[in-house]
Amino acid sequence: MVQRRRLRQKSSKRAGGIQSLAGWLGAVVFLILTVFGLWLGAYAITPLPMREGVNQHVLISPGTSLIGIEKLLIANGVIPPGRRFYYLARISGLSQRLQAGEYIFSPGQTPYQILCLLATGATVRWSVTIPEGTNIYQLADILAAGKWGERELFLKLMRDKELLSRYGVGAKSLEGYLFPDTYQLLRGQDPREIIGLMVERGRQVRQELGDLRNNSLGLSSHQVLTLASIVEKETAVPEERPLIARVFMNRLRLSMRLQTDPTVVYGLTNFNGNITRKDLETPTPYNTYLINGLPPGPIANPGRASIAAVLHPASASYLYFVSKNDGTHHFSHDLGEHNRAVLKYQKGGGKH
Repeated sequence: MVQRRRLRQKSSKRAGGIQSLAGWLGAVVFLILTVFGLWLGAYAITPLPMREGVNQHVLISPGTSLIGIEKLLIANGVIPPGRRFYYLARISGLSQRLQAGEYIFSPGQTPYQILCLLATGATVRWSVTIPEGTNIYQLADILAAGKWGERELFLKLMRDKELLSRYGVGAKSLEGYLFPDTYQLLRGQDPREIIGLMVERGRQVRQELGDLRNNSLGLSSHQVLTLASIVEKETAVPEERPLIARVFMNRLRLSMRLQTDPTVVYGLTNFNGNITRKDLETPTPYNTYLINGLPPGPIANPGRASIAAVLHPASASYLYFVSKNDGTHHFSHDLGEHNRAVLKYQKGGGKH
């Protein structure tokens, strides 16, 4: 009995020692965690001066890891060297929400504010304006110049059969379907997505204008866009567009050739800027001096006003027009009147 009592006393002492040690270790751990928390918390809310005291642009590619993002921020002088940003991201629970894209970080922002920007995807958006009447080649030049992708890649995508099928375009390219407008683009944005934005914007505008097939000549939607693109290239004067559209629709109704220079230019592979008689006599699917009716597709991407002009042309019997060399045109009802206008304004220039 005495021996058992002694064993219980020893066991009790041992248990007490373990409890005491556990309490001591717990206190140490608590102290360490408290110090770590204060250290990390102070870091999280301390404004950063940033390198050279100016805004820093940082492009984070898709798929970049947390460690990779931390290295980019350090390399660009956004945060100081060390692992505190990594720990902050993990402990805050934001590490899995960081998004790719281009960001602008300003002096005075705290590490936590920077982390929140990355988690909310507050990326920089750049305005890119596509002028009315821009064709796919010019559009590819604009996007390539802005470093949104390679020119040839955009041209390839604009002719991609899969994309054409996806957007319901029964043509060889998206010419005419890439709506000219101002777009807010992101650095590193997928070129397919950029093209999709322009196609969807065009679809939205056409829906707002109504059924394109509801026109006086019974043209298909594709033909309306084709004619609208010609109107777009022929004049930059808003009030002339319905008149230009009426001239071409009158000529189509009478089975007259359109005889419009912009279509000829579009069909040439090496146009030097000055249209010649040889150009006018060169057979292409777009040479409306040689073919009857409309060319096979748009020659540019028309804006809203040019599409509306085809749907609602002016009421007139004009069949000809010629440039007055001031941005406007003289319109004529017959060939005699037109020839006199050509002599007056163009000194023997060709007819339109």
